Amino acid sequence: MSTALIILAAGKGTRMNSDLPKVLHRVGGAPMLAHALRAGATLNPERTVVVAGHGADAVRQAVASHDAQAAIVVQKAQLGTAHAVAQAAPALEGFGGDVIVLYGDTPFISAETLKRMQAARLGHDIVVLGFHAADPGGYGRLVMEGDTLRKIVEFKDADAPTRAITFCNSGVIAADAGKLFELIALVGNENASGEYYLTDIVALARARGLTATAIACDEAETLGVNSRADLAAAEVAFQRRARAEALENGVTMLAPETVWFSHDTRIGSDAVIEPYVVFAPRVTVESGAHVRAFSHLEGCHVGRDAIVGPYARLRPGSTLADRARVGNFVEIKNSEIRTGAKINHLSYIGDAEIGVASNIGGGTITCNYDGVMKHETTIGARAFIGSDTMLVAPVRVGEDAMTGSGSVITQDVPDGALALGRAQQVNKPGMARKLFETLRFKKARRDKKREAGKG
Repeated sequence: MSTALIILAAGKGTRMNSDLPKVLHRVGGAPMLAHALRAGATLNPERTVVVAGHGADAVRQAVASHDAQAAIVVQKAQLGTAHAVAQAAPALEGFGGDVIVLYGDTPFISAETLKRMQAARLGHDIVVLGFHAADPGGYGRLVMEGDTLRKIVEFKDADAPTRAITFCNSGVIAADAGKLFELIALVGNENASGEYYLTDIVALARARGLTATAIACDEAETLGVNSRADLAAAEVAFQRRARAEALENGVTMLAPETVWFSHDTRIGSDAVIEPYVVFAPRVTVESGAHVRAFSHLEGCHVGRDAIVGPYARLRPGSTLADRARVGNFVEIKNSEIRTGAKINHLSYIGDAEIGVASNIGGGTITCNYDGVMKHETTIGARAFIGSDTMLVAPVRVGEDAMTGSGSVITQDVPDGALALGRAQQVNKPGMARKLFETLRFKKARRDKKREAGKG
């Protein structure tokens, strides 16, 4: 049976106190909506429809960057979840498979849970995802008879016995597309909130002889985000999961609670990650690499047995080959550092290609920006760049070449050559003593005037 996704993303999120649509707030470096899209994508959906509302243009742009094939529909007035799902009907015209309804502000529903819902659909017309809540609070309650779901009762409409139930509704529903929209058309808004509840379709289905059930997932999967506090809690939950997964996959972390992951961080086994390392999005670290403390990595690749840090920054477009070394207070941007090359301290390398086994001395800078355009620096294999060298791009330093410390290199350096680009040193005998005497005399005279002024 083919599957379609409807992801509800229309809410403003008033409690977030933000101009940004709620579903675009980030967890693990990605919008919450992207987490829902990614989980749903594991089902290989034939169609995906995102129901936007507040900030629809921003939501549309975010969806396009994660799923270019997804359709966007707009819920102009937020009249409840059933009304939101109904807006997706035109985009699913002619579709005859199953629909799974997800929520853009619930980022932790797992692919495994969604597949269990698919399996449960084989024996029931409607499948609802529930969870056993430690504190049921204001959640809707799932009223069961054996494995049959009789109805879903919203907290505001529940009597005391129903509120005592701890099996709660996540809002995620799977059903045949045709039946789903037929039932939604029958939903009314005679309830405490005056809204059209998607949950009402269960009672309507039962009244027409259709079957419904609920499966349970871990409560942590159903964590929804409605406030900044919820967002912080979601980030904590995400990081806890990411760290546990990394440890399980054979990554050594000396202080796991201090390491910060993104949703797409990939680290190979036997890599070592020291404390207070931040992995922003799009980072891959190969097996055996060592990332030292207080380093920040984003949009980069670190090869096998490479060493990064401490206090290093790898910016987008940076690639470190096997056994490359980037040391303390080194920043790399959009550059390829080839096998065995070393940049051990206090350097900026941008828009550059650093050759095999080359050595970049401390204080080296590739001057890659002229105020309008970026330019490239190429350094050949086994080159030695002296400390405090300024490489004014575009420029090439050849294989086995060398630059003298303190040089400003503005022209290409041939293979095997030594380049010196600094002003000639001039020594003035006795001049330092005379200069110091003059400076001390001026200071004494200034201090004397200040004292006289105070008197």
